[in-house]
Amino acid sequence: MIRFATIGTSRITELFLESAKRIPDFSLTAVYSRSEEKAKPFASKHGATYTFTTIEELGACEEVDAVYIASPNAFHAEQAIALMNSGKHILVEKPMASNAMEVKAMIDAAKKNGVVLMEAMKSTVMPNFVELQNHLHKIGKIRRYFASYCQYSSRYDKYKEGIVLNAFKPELSNGSLMDIGVYCIYPMVVLFGKPLSVQASSIKLESGVDGEGVITCQYEDMDAVIMYSKITNSYIPSEIQGEEGSLIIDQIHTPTHIEVRYRDNRTETISSPPEHPTMYYETKEFIDIIQSGKHQSTNNSLHHSLVTMEIMDEVRKQTGIVFPADKK
Repeated sequence: MIRFATIGTSRITELFLESAKRIPDFSLTAVYSRSEEKAKPFASKHGATYTFTTIEELGACEEVDAVYIASPNAFHAEQAIALMNSGKHILVEKPMASNAMEVKAMIDAAKKNGVVLMEAMKSTVMPNFVELQNHLHKIGKIRRYFASYCQYSSRYDKYKEGIVLNAFKPELSNGSLMDIGVYCIYPMVVLFGKPLSVQASSIKLESGVDGEGVITCQYEDMDAVIMYSKITNSYIPSEIQGEEGSLIIDQIHTPTHIEVRYRDNRTETISSPPEHPTMYYETKEFIDIIQSGKHQSTNNSLHHSLVTMEIMDEVRKQTGIVFPADKK
């Protein structure tokens, strides 16, 4: 049994717990929030014994083995490092941190303390993504990776009214790239590694974050095109193009239907409907790593998280998106 604490009481933590409670070896022991008024009812609702309002108290709790961090991006690194220094395993929401400098510090802390650190990128540990990896050879020499994730944010309506919510605040290391674009970049890194070059453009909002953007990446013998947005919708699938066919992915962030379309017009469905809620798989992967004595996930590895963040740093550098966390 792995005894968890959660940081954050938002909807994403609710979804995490709905999924995690399906895993027999998962147990929720504690809840952290900056306010006792939020921590206590959340803990009561989900059956947690302890509540904490300081990271130091949480780190000192011997009844907690692992912590799921779903705080704003700007707090990920500081909280994770403090808890890893207290011997806790860390499952941290995407993106792992504000920048590559913070990710490197988190990786150093994980290695120094001999604990598991994993980014909660759900898509790349889902069974359908593994099937995609297993069938990649069928489309021959790969020439292009195309990923699109454009989802109009309900918070953008408030933004246009002059109310800037967390999703559009640079001081929290937020914006379209960090919230949406990462879902397109991470699978590319898992499948093809680090690109040789990156070119980016984006629409910068008055608050200082990006509303949408486009990234092109060059590999030795293929390219990649990524489109992401929080201010428009898109309804087109993502695609990996090979010389013998293409893999069509319905949703790059949550692949539920994937098919191969061959040059001779044959089609082959290689996906299956998920048996569990999407966040189940990242939690199961994390628990399995801890119990097996391994140090990290194969797909959601520390290397993949670092390369993804290095790409996002370069995108922000080219598009003029700067966070306060970059100046620390």
